[in-house]
Amino acid sequence: MPNPVMGEDGFFFLKVDNLCKSPAVTCAPETSVVEAARTMRENQISGLVVVRDGMPVGIISARDLCDLIAVSAGSIEGRRVADVMKGDLVAIGRNQYVYDAIFKMAKYNIHRIVVTDESGNLHGVVTDTDFLSLQTRSPLYLTREIEFAKTIPQLRAINEQITETISRASRAIADTPSLVKLISHFNDAFTLRIIALLESEEGIVLPPGAAYLALGSEGRGEQTLRTDQDSAVVYADDLDATALGSLERFTHRLVDALEEVGVPRCPGNTLASNPEWRRSLSAWKERLSLWLSVPKPEHLVNFSMFQDFRTLCGTDSLERELHEHVQSCIKRNALYLPYMARHVEGFRARVGMFGRILVERRGEGRGKVDIKKNGIFALTQGISLLALEQGVHSGTTWDKIEQLHRQGILSPDDVETLEESFSYLMRLRISMQLHALAAGTKPTNYIDPLLLTNKERERLRAALKGVNSLMKILRIRYKLDSIAR
Repeated sequence: MPNPVMGEDGFFFLKVDNLCKSPAVTCAPETSVVEAARTMRENQISGLVVVRDGMPVGIISARDLCDLIAVSAGSIEGRRVADVMKGDLVAIGRNQYVYDAIFKMAKYNIHRIVVTDESGNLHGVVTDTDFLSLQTRSPLYLTREIEFAKTIPQLRAINEQITETISRASRAIADTPSLVKLISHFNDAFTLRIIALLESEEGIVLPPGAAYLALGSEGRGEQTLRTDQDSAVVYADDLDATALGSLERFTHRLVDALEEVGVPRCPGNTLASNPEWRRSLSAWKERLSLWLSVPKPEHLVNFSMFQDFRTLCGTDSLERELHEHVQSCIKRNALYLPYMARHVEGFRARVGMFGRILVERRGEGRGKVDIKKNGIFALTQGISLLALEQGVHSGTTWDKIEQLHRQGILSPDDVETLEESFSYLMRLRISMQLHALAAGTKPTNYIDPLLLTNKERERLRAALKGVNSLMKILRIRYKLDSIAR
């Protein structure tokens, strides 16, 4: 009989615990490899979790035993599991979502993942077979399709399937951060697969000593369905002319390929193919120093686009150096934070004195509210600014809100208000995009409050008020009333 909790719409957000059918078969590090092999045979399994005092410390597979026999000429007497086990264990909590496990397995190219309880003790094991047996349209199935795609047109076809997958997932009983994370996982997988295809099929590679950076919402890992490409590149100062030529070809071809699969270019040309956003480490440090020391509007806008950067491919150490440089610049330039706060405040939500939602009076958005410009943007930038002051430079907006709470910057009431506001606006934007795509129209960020139900309109009003509660926090914290215009 089919399990009702594993229906088409509910699969994505099952807890991992639902798939742990039986206790994991284990052994101790001191177990002999012969005994480990006997245990695998008796249980008809291909691997054991290695446990010490209830905590998983490694895993040993039949392949590990075969490799040991091959290199030791069959002399394995006295050898222990600890000698051959893999200690870099990939694990997941029992209360995390199934899709989290799926993407971890895809990321590390493994076929089983250890499940732990709240104390970090071993709870069980799940395998890729467990996932694939549930649904052929599961995130794991689509991830494998992405991994095995041989051409850019194939990836474009898969991208259309993903829209359908997200549409189903959005109807599931799931929290918005998880839905957004699922979208970001898919987008990362697409970009990385394109990069692999460029190398294998066209000989176009990102040279060593360079890093391809995701910016903006992709950098934060909180994309919705139809976001533009926002990217940059940083490379080592000693990269030679040949490598620089390879890097230029890589960035232009990658931007084109992403557009081919359905990821639009940034209208403002914030792209790695643009030399302004493709610089050496020292050149980026110089540019960031300028943006952060001279807080004029153009510099504030540029840094706000660059701020949430993360390495998607390439040399991680370059990203770390840039983050360290940003923090040192912030400490040296005390005026930057209040000037950026004032810039962000210019995007406050438009809510009237008595709570009336104010709409655009002219242009394409006449009679409507831009929930990105006067809602989501103000929240992401305001939270990122507070996080930057505290040395927090990575994670989603939800992650940063929690970090700010732990550091005493936001009260529990602030956290509740901001998380609810951001979650509602993000979910609303995804719903609007899905509706537009289903109708064959171009998604926008405008919504007409008059087309909402009374309950929906109240939730939108509450979310917009939540945006302005953050603006109040910024105004007080950075003493914006004392800054000259």
